[in-house]
Amino acid sequence: MTVSTMNWNYPTAIKFGLKRIEELANHCQAAGVTRPLLVTDKALASLPITAQALAIMEKGGLGRAVFSNVDPNPHEGNLAEGIAVYLVGNHDGVICFGGGSALDLGKLIAFMARQRADLSIWDLEDIGDWYTRADASKIAPIIAVPTTAGTGSEVGRAGVLTNSVTHKKKIIFHPKLMPAITICDPELTVGMPSFITAGTGMDALAHSLEAYCSPFYHPMSQGIALEGMRLVFENLPTAFATPTNIEARAHMMSAAAMGAVAFQKGLGAIHSLSHPVGAVYGTHHGTTNACVMPMVLDYNRHAIETHIEKAAAYLDIAGGFEGFKAAVLKLRVDLNIPKTLTKMGVKAADLDMLTEMALEDPSCGGNPIEMTRENTRALFEACM
Repeated sequence: MTVSTMNWNYPTAIKFGLKRIEELANHCQAAGVTRPLLVTDKALASLPITAQALAIMEKGGLGRAVFSNVDPNPHEGNLAEGIAVYLVGNHDGVICFGGGSALDLGKLIAFMARQRADLSIWDLEDIGDWYTRADASKIAPIIAVPTTAGTGSEVGRAGVLTNSVTHKKKIIFHPKLMPAITICDPELTVGMPSFITAGTGMDALAHSLEAYCSPFYHPMSQGIALEGMRLVFENLPTAFATPTNIEARAHMMSAAAMGAVAFQKGLGAIHSLSHPVGAVYGTHHGTTNACVMPMVLDYNRHAIETHIEKAAAYLDIAGGFEGFKAAVLKLRVDLNIPKTLTKMGVKAADLDMLTEMALEDPSCGGNPIEMTRENTRALFEACM
């Protein structure tokens, strides 16, 4: 092989285990945060686990400030409102509490709240060295507390934001978007609705699968991706069918973080298709990934078949590529994932627009087969 020159990064300090949420105030103080703003989503704001977190903050002398106007696919309007709340409260750090939407938006509030006024969030998209436009010293400390097991944003250096004008999802990157401390308490995921357990879990699988198939050189991520897939196949059905099974929940929380660590090796067509569909139709990201996953496997087959055969052997799945694909299809059935994008509300009349958006998505650069206008349009048609 040709020896590659690469930059590799691994994540933050992770406090993993039951009851670790009780350490929230201590970890804020260790990160130098004395006036945190807890950012969560609308659905989570009224639930007992959020009340518990706020009570822990208050008992630790950190107040109980919360911002929850976070849409499922957060946009720049949510960001502007969150920044205003952050500044009015004179906060000095953010607790990102929830699923991917809350984690991403919370991180971006910490990122942008005290940047100079003429710097737009869109000036900091993950393109080249655009992140250097930001003043790193102005980025507030971030404490991440995931309550779902899928996105992995709790160990990532980026956040996804939808442009409400163009309906395009953009990846915003900065090395200091990595949370200072992440609390992974599996008990926080027990109350997830079943469709969220399914969609977020399949998101974790998509991250590891696409990282594993990416053509770039990153053997550490390759190994993590393989083990992440094993954890999903072995534990997601149990977490879905028996929500109180804490062991399965813990393994899925690990799989989510592992998938996000792994995908610094690259993503691909699953995410390239899912991002525009989610931005235009407001679909759940992980569920959309799961919907298109088998079709993308077929699309990439001639480039990934040998890799998938090796993965299937490690995962104890008989039948090589076809066996692996059958396992994915079975997961979709067991988890009540829609079989087609048509079932998710996507209209055939929008496929040309979605194709163009997919080709602009940075994830397509990691796909093992070059994505062109013709083959991407055909892939969308296959997903319908």
